[in-house]
Amino acid sequence: MPETSFAEISLLLLISAIIGGVFVKLRQPALIAYIVVGVAVGPAFLGLVSAHEPIELLAKVGVAVLLFVVGLKLDISHVRHIGPVALATGLGQLAFTIIIGFCLVLAMGKTSIEALYVAVALTFSSTIIVVKLLADKREIDTLHGRIAIGFLIVQDVAVVVAMMAMSAMRGADDASMIETVGSLVGRIVVAGMLLFIAMRYILPRVIAMMAQSGELLLVFAIAWGTALAAFGEWAGFSHEAGAFLAGFSMASTGYREAINAKLTGIRDFLLLFFFIDLGSKLDFSTLGEEVVPAVVLAVFVLIGNPLIVMAIMGYMGYRKRTGFLAGLTVAQISEFSIVFVAMGITLGHVGIEVLGLTTLVGLVTITLSTYMILYSHPLYSRIAPLLSVFERKRPFREIAVEQQVSVDNDPEVVIFGLGRYGRRLLSELHRDGTPVLGIDFDPETINSLSRQGLPVQYGDGEDAAFVDGVKLTNARWVVTTLPLVNSNAGLLHAIRETAFSGKIAGIVRDAEHAKALADIGCDQVFNLFEDAADFAAGIFANKQAPDPNKEC
Repeated sequence: MPETSFAEISLLLLISAIIGGVFVKLRQPALIAYIVVGVAVGPAFLGLVSAHEPIELLAKVGVAVLLFVVGLKLDISHVRHIGPVALATGLGQLAFTIIIGFCLVLAMGKTSIEALYVAVALTFSSTIIVVKLLADKREIDTLHGRIAIGFLIVQDVAVVVAMMAMSAMRGADDASMIETVGSLVGRIVVAGMLLFIAMRYILPRVIAMMAQSGELLLVFAIAWGTALAAFGEWAGFSHEAGAFLAGFSMASTGYREAINAKLTGIRDFLLLFFFIDLGSKLDFSTLGEEVVPAVVLAVFVLIGNPLIVMAIMGYMGYRKRTGFLAGLTVAQISEFSIVFVAMGITLGHVGIEVLGLTTLVGLVTITLSTYMILYSHPLYSRIAPLLSVFERKRPFREIAVEQQVSVDNDPEVVIFGLGRYGRRLLSELHRDGTPVLGIDFDPETINSLSRQGLPVQYGDGEDAAFVDGVKLTNARWVVTTLPLVNSNAGLLHAIRETAFSGKIAGIVRDAEHAKALADIGCDQVFNLFEDAADFAAGIFANKQAPDPNKEC
C-alpha cells in the first residue's frame, strides 16, 4: 500500500540519519552506514523492508544521477591536463590490479566471468571519499593530491568503458565475440556523433535558456540524465553509461559547477536507497563462505594497490613519500565497484554471492583506508625505512617539479554579485593586474562579462557546495555585493567552512544593512551612498578636480 511504503521509507530515513551520525563521529563515510542500515533492516535481521519496488526505483535513479555527476565533472579540458604521470599511473594500476586480482579470484574457485567482474571491481577507488578526505586535510593542491586526482579521473573513465563493454556482452558467446566487439564499436561511434552534435549545436542554447531559473536548470539536468540513461539501456549499453554520457555532454558548459553543486545533495540522498537496497538483498546463508576470500582480497587492495602505485611512481622518478601518499588513495574499492557488480547481476553474468563478496571487500577496505588516509603522515614516518626500494637514487621527476617556478593563478580577490558595483570593481581590479574572480548567478551577466575577457564564473553564492569548490585558499579578500542579509549570511557561513583565511567585505546601501553585515562577521563594510558622498565632499572641500582620465 502507498501509505505503508511512505511510512517504511520515512522510518528508513530516520534510522539512516541516526546511524549515519554515529559513523560520521567515527570519521567514516556515510555510505558505510547506509550499507549497515540495509543489512540491519533486511530479512536477515529486522525484516523492515517490504516496499522493494519504490526503493529499487529510487536506487536506480540514484545510480543514474551518480554517473551523471561523474560525467559532469569530466570536462574535456581537465582530461587534456591529466598529465602523463597520472595517466601512466592510472592505466598501470588498472592493468596490474586486474591481472593479479583475476588470478587470485580464479584460484579461489570462481568462474572466469566472476573472476573478471571482481578483478575489475577491485581497480576502482572512491573519488567521492578520496576527494573529501584530501580536502579535509588541505592536500588537494599538493603534488600527491594532484596526481591522485588525475588517476582517479582515469578510473572514472575506465568504469564507464567497463560497463559499456560488459553490457555489450549480454547474451554473447565465444563464437559471436568478434561480432559483439564490432557492434559495440559501431554503437560507440554513432553515440559519439550524436553526442558531438548535441554538445556543439543544441545543448548550449537549451542550457542557457534553462539557466534563467535555477530550479529549471536543476530539473533539466536530471531530465537529461535520466533520459539518456533510458536511451543507453535501449541502445544496448547500460543506463549507467547513458547517464555518464549525459553528464559528459554538459561538462564543458559554463553551468557545470552550478549544476554539480545542486545535484550533490540529491545524488547522496538517492544513493542512500541504493545501499539500503543492496544491504537488504545480501544472502547471509552464502555470505559466510565469502569471508575468507573477502579478507584475502581486502588485504590485496589495502596493501597491493598502494604498492603498485608506489612502484610505478618510483620508476617514473618520484620520491617514496609522494608515491606512498598517492598510493593510499587507491587502498579501497569504490561505490562504483558495487554498482558494476550489481549491473553484472542484472545482465545475468554473475550471482548474488559475487555481489556479497564485493560488498564485504568494500566494507573492510573503505573503513580501514579512511583511517590510513587521515593518518597518512604518521603512518609514513613509521614505515619510511621499509619503502626505500620504491625510490630511485635520484628521483628526477620530482626534483624537476620542485625546481619549476610556480605561477599562482588563484584569485586574490573574489567578488560575489556582479551588478553595477561588482562589475565595475571586477573590471578595475582586472585592469590593474590584480588576480580577481567574479561570480554571479545571472547567465546573461556571465556571458556578457566573459565576452569582455573578464574572469567570471557562474554560480550561486548561497549554495555551500558551490562555494566549497571556489578557489579561496590564496584569496586576500572576498567581497559580497549580494543585496539581502539572509543571502550574505548563507555566503559567510559557507565561506567559514572552507580554507579561506582572508577578510570579507560587504557592500551595502543603508545603515541597517551595514549593521547586519557587521553582526554576521564582515570585516569591513562599504556604504555605497555614504562613501560616494564622502569622496565627493573631499573633492569639493579641497577644490580638487576629478581625474580627467577617469571615465564617468
